[in-house]
Amino acid sequence: MVSKRFLDEFEYKLFRFHFLLGADWRLCCRQLKMEKGVFFHAVYRIQQKLGRAFRELTPYPLFPLDEYFGAVVRKELSLEARNVLRMPLKENKRRALRPPLLKVA
Repeated sequence: MVSKRFLDEFEYKLFRFHFLLGADWRLCCRQLKMEKGVFFHAVYRIQQKLGRAFRELTPYPLFPLDEYFGAVVRKELSLEARNVLRMPLKENKRRALRPPLLKVA
């Protein structure tokens, strides 16, 4: 509902095809009769509009963006992360793919 409120008709149609229904850019361009460059510019505009809308949503914003972008990045792994057991790798034995055969009576 938030996206429908903040986007115009064309942008909402593109949002629905690409983000909600999961169509790739080729299918969206074919359905909406648009070029590749126009499509990606429209997608970036939609992301910008909705990012701002979700951030400024009242009384509660949808995402705490300051926690995502203001977090501290640590290069070292913690002791717990270093002591994780790893799954053993299977040996790379190549076998021929043999389909099941028809049983003749």
